[in-house]
Amino acid sequence: QVQLVESGGGLVQPGGSLRLSCAASGFTFSHYGMSWYRQAPGKERELVAFITSTGDSTMYTNSVKGRFTISRDNDKNTLYLQMNSLKPEDTAVYYCKVQLRWTTYWGQGTQVTVSS
Repeated sequence: QVQLVESGGGLVQPGGSLRLSCAASGFTFSHYGMSWYRQAPGKERELVAFITSTGDSTMYTNSVKGRFTISRDNDKNTLYLQMNSLKPEDTAVYYCKVQLRWTTYWGQGTQVTVSS
Protein backbone atom coordinates (compact mmCIF):
# COMPACT_ATOMS: atom_id res chain seq x y z
CA GLN A 1 0.00 0.00 0.00
CA VAL A 2 1.02 3.59 -0.52
CA GLN A 3 2.89 5.12 2.39
CA LEU A 4 4.32 8.60 2.83
CA VAL A 5 6.31 9.22 5.99
CA GLU A 6 7.53 12.71 6.79
CA SER A 7 10.36 13.54 9.16
CA GLY A 8 12.69 16.38 10.03
CA GLY A 9 10.36 18.83 11.70
CA GLY A 10 11.07 20.54 14.99
CA LEU A 11 11.51 23.80 16.84
CA VAL A 12 13.81 26.37 15.23
CA GLN A 13 14.55 30.02 15.85
CA PRO A 14 13.61 32.67 13.28
CA GLY A 15 16.22 32.77 10.56
CA GLY A 16 17.10 29.12 11.07
CA SER A 17 16.89 26.16 8.74
CA LEU A 18 15.29 22.74 8.63
CA ARG A 19 15.28 19.95 6.08
CA LEU A 20 12.13 17.87 5.79
CA SER A 21 12.10 14.40 4.25
CA CYS A 22 9.25 12.28 2.93
CA ALA A 23 9.96 8.58 2.46
CA ALA A 24 7.64 7.05 -0.12
CA SER A 25 6.70 3.43 -0.73
CA GLY A 26 4.01 1.35 -2.39
CA PHE A 27 4.14 3.05 -5.79
CA THR A 28 6.65 3.87 -8.51
CA PHE A 29 8.00 7.06 -6.99
CA SER A 30 9.92 8.18 -10.07
CA HIS A 31 6.74 8.27 -12.16
CA TYR A 32 4.87 10.92 -10.17
CA GLY A 33 5.09 14.56 -9.32
CA MET A 34 5.17 15.26 -5.59
CA SER A 35 4.01 18.13 -3.42
CA TRP A 36 4.60 19.67 -0.01
CA TYR A 37 1.64 21.27 1.75
CA ARG A 38 1.32 22.92 5.13
CA GLN A 39 -1.48 23.71 7.53
CA ALA A 40 -1.20 26.31 10.24
CA PRO A 41 -3.60 26.35 13.22
CA GLY A 42 -6.97 27.71 12.18
CA LYS A 43 -6.02 27.93 8.51
CA GLU A 44 -6.65 25.96 5.35
CA ARG A 45 -4.05 23.51 4.12
CA GLU A 46 -1.99 25.24 1.43
CA LEU A 47 0.35 24.12 -1.32
CA VAL A 48 3.95 25.05 -0.56
CA ALA A 49 5.91 23.47 -3.41
CA PHE A 50 5.65 20.97 -6.25
CA ILE A 51 8.25 18.99 -8.18
CA THR A 52 7.82 17.00 -11.37
CA SER A 53 8.55 13.28 -11.55
CA THR A 54 12.04 13.82 -12.95
CA GLY A 55 12.81 16.81 -10.76
CA ASP A 56 13.47 19.07 -13.73
CA SER A 57 10.73 21.53 -12.87
CA THR A 58 9.55 23.01 -9.58
CA MET A 59 7.07 25.58 -8.38
CA TYR A 60 6.61 27.44 -5.11
CA THR A 61 4.00 29.51 -3.41
CA ASN A 62 5.05 33.17 -3.34
CA SER A 63 5.62 33.33 0.40
CA VAL A 64 8.44 30.75 0.31
CA LYS A 65 10.15 31.62 -2.98
CA GLY A 66 13.87 32.14 -2.51
CA ARG A 67 13.81 30.51 0.94
CA PHE A 68 12.57 26.94 0.37
CA THR A 69 13.87 24.34 -2.08
CA ILE A 70 12.02 21.18 -3.04
CA SER A 71 14.03 18.26 -4.37
CA ARG A 72 13.84 14.50 -4.75
CA ASP A 73 16.05 11.45 -4.91
CA ASN A 74 14.35 8.88 -7.13
CA ASP A 75 16.92 6.23 -6.21
CA LYS A 76 15.99 6.60 -2.54
CA ASN A 77 12.24 7.19 -3.11
CA THR A 78 12.52 10.31 -1.00
CA LEU A 79 11.20 13.84 -1.32
CA TYR A 80 12.87 16.77 0.45
CA LEU A 81 12.07 20.33 1.46
CA GLN A 82 15.02 22.50 2.45
CA MET A 83 13.71 25.46 4.43
CA ASN A 84 16.01 28.42 5.07
CA SER A 85 15.45 31.85 6.62
CA LEU A 86 12.48 30.49 8.50
CA LYS A 87 9.88 32.91 9.81
CA PRO A 88 7.28 32.53 12.59
CA GLU A 89 4.59 32.48 9.90
CA ASP A 90 6.12 29.27 8.52
CA THR A 91 4.91 27.49 11.67
CA ALA A 92 2.62 24.67 10.55
CA VAL A 93 2.26 20.95 10.09
CA TYR A 94 3.96 20.02 6.83
CA TYR A 95 2.63 17.19 4.67
CA CYS A 96 3.83 15.49 1.53
CA LYS A 97 1.26 14.46 -1.05
CA VAL A 98 1.02 12.34 -4.16
CA GLN A 99 -1.85 12.06 -6.61
CA LEU A 100 -2.11 8.59 -8.13
CA ARG A 101 -4.76 8.67 -10.86
CA TRP A 102 -7.97 9.33 -8.89
CA THR A 103 -6.63 8.92 -5.36
CA THR A 104 -4.75 11.41 -3.24
CA TYR A 105 -2.36 10.16 -0.58
CA TRP A 106 -1.04 12.19 2.33
CA GLY A 107 1.61 11.56 4.92
CA GLN A 108 0.92 11.96 8.62
CA GLY A 109 2.65 15.33 8.74
CA THR A 110 5.59 16.77 10.65
CA GLN A 111 5.35 19.81 12.91
CA VAL A 112 7.53 22.83 12.20
CA THR A 113 7.58 25.54 14.85
CA VAL A 114 9.51 28.77 14.30
CA SER A 115 9.85 30.69 17.53
CA SER A 116 12.42 32.45 19.66
